[in-house]
Amino acid sequence: MRPRKLLPSAALSLAAALTVSGCFASTSGSDSAQESDDKRIRVAMMQPPRSGLSPLSDDAFKLSRWSTAETLVTLDKEGDAKPALATRWKRTNDKTWTFTLRKGVKFHDGTPFTATDVKRSLTRAATAAPKPRILDGVELTVAAKGNTVTVTTAEPDPLVPQRLSSPQLSILAAKAYRGKTVNPVGAGTGAFVLKKADGTSSATLDRNEDYWGGRAKAAGIDATYVPDGAARAAALRSDAADIVEAVPVSQASLLDKDQITEVPMPRTNTLYLNAERGVFKDAGQRAAVRSALDTKALVDGIYEGRADVAEGLLGPALPWASERAGRTGGAKAAKPSGKTITIGTFTDRAELPEVAAALQQQLKDAGFKVKLDVREYANIESDALDGRFDAFILSRATILDSGDPAAYLHSDFMGDGSFNIAQLADPTVDKAVRKAESTAAGKARRAAILDAETAILSTDAAIPMLHERVIQGDATNVVGSAKDPRERELITVGTYVK
Repeated sequence: MRPRKLLPSAALSLAAALTVSGCFASTSGSDSAQESDDKRIRVAMMQPPRSGLSPLSDDAFKLSRWSTAETLVTLDKEGDAKPALATRWKRTNDKTWTFTLRKGVKFHDGTPFTATDVKRSLTRAATAAPKPRILDGVELTVAAKGNTVTVTTAEPDPLVPQRLSSPQLSILAAKAYRGKTVNPVGAGTGAFVLKKADGTSSATLDRNEDYWGGRAKAAGIDATYVPDGAARAAALRSDAADIVEAVPVSQASLLDKDQITEVPMPRTNTLYLNAERGVFKDAGQRAAVRSALDTKALVDGIYEGRADVAEGLLGPALPWASERAGRTGGAKAAKPSGKTITIGTFTDRAELPEVAAALQQQLKDAGFKVKLDVREYANIESDALDGRFDAFILSRATILDSGDPAAYLHSDFMGDGSFNIAQLADPTVDKAVRKAESTAAGKARRAAILDAETAILSTDAAIPMLHERVIQGDATNVVGSAKDPRERELITVGTYVK
């Protein structure tokens, strides 16, 4: 047997505190679980709720990962829509989609799932202030008729089904909307009933015995929020938790290999170069940076091999992205300028300052003069968006809530993009991204997205360095937890503790 590594004393103390204080419930769980021979699942979540578990916020992803709130559709591995609370759909014209709803579904409060409920939930999301992120720039209305709902958008949108897969557009019972905020307790349709939400401390869920998708194998879920990464890892090691979200790279080596799974994330660590002004207005200087970078050294040294060297902007979390990776054009590398360049990044992601220091040395070795500006993200974002850096290191999600990367390509690389840190204004790129956005979902759209990716890479305004992985921790007696690159699934009907 491989020798077990000792935990640092601080991590041991944190794990002990969690266990003694009762932050993690015992596997006997609530009264309803005691009546069952099945065990409950104890899960350590990375972040506490920010909006009282409202599905109109990023808290929606917790509801989805607990299998308590559901959407009309879900996504397959390719990012294409597949049935969930809706069994089928069709596009009746450029702006209108009709969805046929699943029959025999009940909400957790016992009320039937109807088209009126879908209209209520989607309308509340569409009129919220602020809107859920998935509806940024999208105007839609919903009509209910019989067992169908019709969704109409102000502009043609080929991604309506994919948008409706976002956990932020979950369908809840009428009781969830009785106040100014949306309260999901006891209001979902999923495999587990949210029984109690204890602020930023914990949440308790019991099995839904009437779930349309079949009876869950676990009696319930006891979720606790543990922001400290060392504490989460220690909780798994000390048997205070069964499943742990997002084990930090620095903690992974302290766990046994059979306790962790590395899942490719749709998140790329990219060096953005200011193509509008300064040293990197010159394409040859941008190409010189690309030639100087040793991205494998970053993966091996800083990420301890727990990341993937980037060949493009889109990584292994998108299976089809590897069909055509790399650039087909681009300038020839020039001799590095003698001017000093400033690279910015932020401290919120622990690895990024280390990446910045490594890049500084690599570029100095290549002949560049480099200084760093490292701050908290809240204090540096506006300067980055205003183009006040020669270069900026960013860990960026490449697929947003629709599961489609076209929105990311637009925001980050089109001339009118709202997150265009590279200050790129390239007609070829703009044309390629617009074509991708207007193409119907499926193989043709994926091909257009890859064409746009190639156009962007050829400018060298963004140099992808590595694709991150999320490290999930499971106790060795956990069966069937989901390993989802999009982080929408975690505990399903088939997840249980032996």
